[in-house]
Amino acid sequence: MGIDTAAEAARLDALRQLNLLDTPPSESFDRITRMASQLFGLPVAAVSLTDENRQWFKSRVGIDHWSIPRDKAPCGEVALARTTVVLPDLLDDACYSTSLLAEQGVRFYAGAPLITSDGHGLGALCVLGTEPRQVTEAEMAALGDLAAMVMSQIELQHAFGRIDPASGLPNRTQLQEDLDDLAGDEDGTRLMVLLDLARAEQLNSGLRVLGPAYVDTMVEHAARLLRASLRGTTKAYHVAATQFAFVAPTGTDAEPFLAAIHARLTAGDTRSDRHLAASISIGASPFVVGAESAADVLRGAYGAALDARTRKLPFAVYSADEDSAHRRRYRLLQDFEGALGRSGELRLAVQPRIDVASGRCVGGEALLRWRHPVLGEVSPAEFIPIVEHSALSAPLTRWVVETAAEQLAAWQRAGLDLKLSINIFAANLDEADFATLVQASLAARGVSPDRLELEVTESAAIADTERSMAQLSALAAAGFGIAIDDFGTGYSSLAYLQTLPADTVKIDQSFVRGIEDDQRAAALVASMVALSRGLGYRVVAEGVETAQAMTLLKAIGCDEAQGYLLARPMDVEAFEAWVAADTPAAANRAAA
Repeated sequence: MGIDTAAEAARLDALRQLNLLDTPPSESFDRITRMASQLFGLPVAAVSLTDENRQWFKSRVGIDHWSIPRDKAPCGEVALARTTVVLPDLLDDACYSTSLLAEQGVRFYAGAPLITSDGHGLGALCVLGTEPRQVTEAEMAALGDLAAMVMSQIELQHAFGRIDPASGLPNRTQLQEDLDDLAGDEDGTRLMVLLDLARAEQLNSGLRVLGPAYVDTMVEHAARLLRASLRGTTKAYHVAATQFAFVAPTGTDAEPFLAAIHARLTAGDTRSDRHLAASISIGASPFVVGAESAADVLRGAYGAALDARTRKLPFAVYSADEDSAHRRRYRLLQDFEGALGRSGELRLAVQPRIDVASGRCVGGEALLRWRHPVLGEVSPAEFIPIVEHSALSAPLTRWVVETAAEQLAAWQRAGLDLKLSINIFAANLDEADFATLVQASLAARGVSPDRLELEVTESAAIADTERSMAQLSALAAAGFGIAIDDFGTGYSSLAYLQTLPADTVKIDQSFVRGIEDDQRAAALVASMVALSRGLGYRVVAEGVETAQAMTLLKAIGCDEAQGYLLARPMDVEAFEAWVAADTPAAANRAAA
């Protein structure tokens, strides 16, 4: 029988969309196959699917193997003709007398077609015998009914909560079940591959302009491209809105395989194929069959895909070290929420700020410390960036404001004339009630606003000009000090800095360290001090570590300094004792 190439390609695509090939046995199909065998009183029956070069058995009775070559297989004729085929004696048929089945002793064959609602022939429900045989109309009618039951089961399985309607691929639930079945059939290590279709900002932009149809079109397109790239070698799954996954064939060498998949994806036939492929990020995670849950396997592959996107690589393989770091960051974020509500974990340390001219301590910068109940002391350089970009940034700043207000009230009662500066996040300036919160916190404790200084980075201050300016202006008008932290590291214009309602500039330590040995660095700091003071700012130098640097800062007119030369950050009790000591003399000796 001649084969229509286009029709055969459509038939094979329809077969692969159903994701039946190479799936584990299922009792729902086996029950029908046993009925066919019993109906005909024959030892062999099968649900046979016609793949490109093979007949693969989704269900079988009396057969040890899972597939036979498609060449001269009667089920292939049934699939293409989409009609029943009966061969009373294979040896009497010119075509099938030399077939593999005939060579294996099969003499009788009867098959009823498995036809989709779109009219594609998938294969056959067939019965076979070792003796020539005739059939009755009743037997063939019953075989046809059983074939229809097979198709109903296929369509039910395809539609009943396991198939994504947009992609036509099985979903994550089906993947989990298939991994469980895989664990019962084999052991060893396999490779899970995950494709993440697009960056979050790309999806948001497309959804805003085109609506949900944008994602639907992307998913349909990607599913087709993925099926073509896999070439029927394995089963693909739609595991999240814009993510696909599949288990690579046994024995896959990860990097060459991923490179080949990436090459196939990017060699699409159309411009839209190539455009989509360019946005796809591929991650892979080796896993021991049966040893990990589907969720953990997918998590590892997704993490690798994110690593690939971050590093601008076409693909990446799971790294245990990277995963451990991500797990730690996640744990810290989860545990930090509890730390905000428990006493004893969070505390403020203070690093003194020294008036350069007099050598006296005028206050300090409050620095957050966290003693985790299990992990011990966690560096603020590790946990603050995590918290800053989470929903916990607002409650954390609220905790810091309240704690700083309590401390200022305590110093006020003790007769200590000290200021305290705290760091705030860019996100805090987006909170409509932030300025009100800060004012209320100090007012409730009878503390004057000029005792508290709010440090905001240069980049945070200009992140949203109108909103940031309104918040900072309200705080400045209420009497709070406003300091531009890490000055010189941002990208703001001098014209804009001039409009900020700030009274203090803190020159970042990266400019201050080493100025005693670098004339250009010293000249740059001198220019920054002169410019800032010319604009009316009080200037604080951070990162002062040598007496020579302190001397130079005093000579160029810097107002305040902080750094390890003068004092390291210390707990509040130690800071109070340090202030009570002869600190002016110590600071003057450092500047001598």
